[in-house]
Amino acid sequence: MAETPSTMLATGTVAPPFRLSDTQGKQIALDDLKDAPALLVAFICNHCPYVKHVRAKFAEVARDYQSRGVGVVAISSNDAESYPDDSPKAMAEEVKRAGYTFPYLYDETQDVAKAYQAACTPDFFLFDRDRRLVYRGQFDDSRPGNGKPVTGHDLTAAVNAVLAGKPVPGEQRPSVGCNIKWKRGNEPDYFARR
Repeated sequence: MAETPSTMLATGTVAPPFRLSDTQGKQIALDDLKDAPALLVAFICNHCPYVKHVRAKFAEVARDYQSRGVGVVAISSNDAESYPDDSPKAMAEEVKRAGYTFPYLYDETQDVAKAYQAACTPDFFLFDRDRRLVYRGQFDDSRPGNGKPVTGHDLTAAVNAVLAGKPVPGEQRPSVGCNIKWKRGNEPDYFARR
């Protein structure tokens, strides 16, 4: 597995707007989540082993925070033509299989991934009530094959801080995963600036 790290978009960045379809064809926009005390945007996909490694715990964490009013959305930006396992139809099956209770959105143009400077799956972005980026990076330090338990520690510490009105604690480490599967000729230029 080739590992791709997060780009680590600057904290303080305002959440880029989006309007995307979920697996039922319903349009979901950033503004639909304006009343949430925090917003978690996760870039994931169906086939990536790094996402599969955390998905059960991520689904559990998301359910817990949704019950506390946190807005949660996941976005797949992979090229579904080249990677049919990540098609909207397959995404709908994944929602059921993984027990996702949040909208799972498809970014067909890949414009939303570019706006967030998403690089890998999974890639997590947490915004405060004012929709300023306060955390970006890893779910925790577990990876496929490293023997560490999947806890969600890094992300949950950040969400808990936001909900308590406190600064997000500690060093933020990049997420690591499979690269987003860009359409030919659509690769973002932010990789060239690394």
